Amino acid sequence: MNPPTAPPVAVERDGAVAVLSLNRPQVLNALNAELLAKLSSELKTLDADATVRAVIITGAGSKAFAAGADISELNALRSPFQGATKARNGQAVTLQIERMKKPVIMAVNGFALGGGCELAMAGDILIASDNARFGQPEVNLGLMPGFGGSQRTTRLVGKGMAMYMCLTAETIDAQEALRIGLVQKVVPQAQLLDEAKRIANVIAAKAPLAIEGTKRAINAGAHLSIADALELESIEFGTLVGTRDFKEGTSAFLEKRKPDWSGN
Repeated sequence: MNPPTAPPVAVERDGAVAVLSLNRPQVLNALNAELLAKLSSELKTLDADATVRAVIITGAGSKAFAAGADISELNALRSPFQGATKARNGQAVTLQIERMKKPVIMAVNGFALGGGCELAMAGDILIASDNARFGQPEVNLGLMPGFGGSQRTTRLVGKGMAMYMCLTAETIDAQEALRIGLVQKVVPQAQLLDEAKRIANVIAAKAPLAIEGTKRAINAGAHLSIADALELESIEFGTLVGTRDFKEGTSAFLEKRKPDWSGN
């Protein structure tokens, strides 16, 4: 009897934090259709689970977060329609991550190239191990980024650096990624998951509706004029004033006690 096949995405719960591991280490966690579908399904389940307050996505093994899309699947594309559909399917997962109510922390270990870099950039907070390397090498394949790389690099690190990464296909190391603002923190590889969990638990201890509203305001406001973004902020702020957690948070502060969040 053959041993059971390992799932393409492994799920681990640690209290209010869920850890999703891209689980194809034998091919550097390449993002094939099966893995992306499983990741999307698990994210949907976790976003609907009130006991989950934060999500971490990382890569199995020590060599890669995800070294890109599955090249064999790309090679099988035969028409512009198939190519556009492939891109849209990948983009749908990155948009799903951005639109989740729960914050998503990317714990990037090793290579995050092509689709792997694009997936990482969809996270709310990026933590990199000191051996991480980021890049958009699609032009080496006669392609361009298709899972959002040409757009999120521009929004995250500016037009010039986006052009550099996407046109040269050169990779950058973790320290350079930190310098340009692609990641928020670099830690030794052995400490990566512990640090990601520490940050996730810090967030998980906050009022969940406040976290949700803040994430929504930042993501939506980034694409609006400052006037419209400020109006959005005022609406989200006002909505939170109508919640039980607002009353609990302000009362706990005045009473010098720890708040007991209800998520309402």
